Amino acid sequence: MTPTLVHHQHRTRLPAADSADRVRDWAEIQERMLVPLYEAVYERMETGPGTRVLGLGCGTGLALLLAAGRGAGVHGTDTDTARLELAEQRLLGSGGAQPLPWDARLTHGTAMEAVANGERPTLVTAFGALPGRDELLRLRATLGRGVAVVLAGWGPEERCAVAPALRVASRLAEPGRAGADWCGRDDLEELAVRGGLRLEGSGRVACPFGYADMLSAVRGLLSTGLYDSAVRATDQDQVLKELVEALHPHLRADGTVWMPNLFRYVVART
Repeated sequence: MTPTLVHHQHRTRLPAADSADRVRDWAEIQERMLVPLYEAVYERMETGPGTRVLGLGCGTGLALLLAAGRGAGVHGTDTDTARLELAEQRLLGSGGAQPLPWDARLTHGTAMEAVANGERPTLVTAFGALPGRDELLRLRATLGRGVAVVLAGWGPEERCAVAPALRVASRLAEPGRAGADWCGRDDLEELAVRGGLRLEGSGRVACPFGYADMLSAVRGLLSTGLYDSAVRATDQDQVLKELVEALHPHLRADGTVWMPNLFRYVVART
């Protein structure tokens, strides 16, 4: 059954988890919320001509597009075929002919597959799902010393207004669980050290989630995939009902939804 959302007295059908519309929702609604994070990292790392960016979990490619716009060469990798296809349209143009004025490559697979199929990067970014310790260790061994690595994630739960909405996903998917996995004060640093990286610094970036209306907020958050397990574990309409309830305190008089959030990142080197 396709889930529906009561919105302004109408029942609106929402896209299925495996649909092209879901990928478009991510690209057109949700992904742009992280632009302040992408830009802050690129500014700090002086990303531009001569930089070769390897984007792990690049999704639909917005972060890579911003780096390419600064003059960097970019190489993205992801295991999500649908998102990677949209990244290809953005970065390589129709049919992969690459008429656009930048050097861009995409690899379906893991970080190691991307490294094997491309030049040695000067900057590795993980803006999506964080790599595990073993993946970082393999990456360090393959790249050698001196490559900058930036790991990014949620800030503390108490600094993210979206936290109650995300707790809906974790609670319905796994009853009794307190909430989503948030980056504590030293979590990113500890991951980097366990992965054999040398720490150089860290930063915090405000990434408010702002939506034109409640429907856009729901579509955007569902596009993250964080609610898929909850939908499978419970009734789809129940997930939507509780998500809308969690978002309601952030609904403003003009109908928009606004949630201030804080993201963190660490800078390290192989």
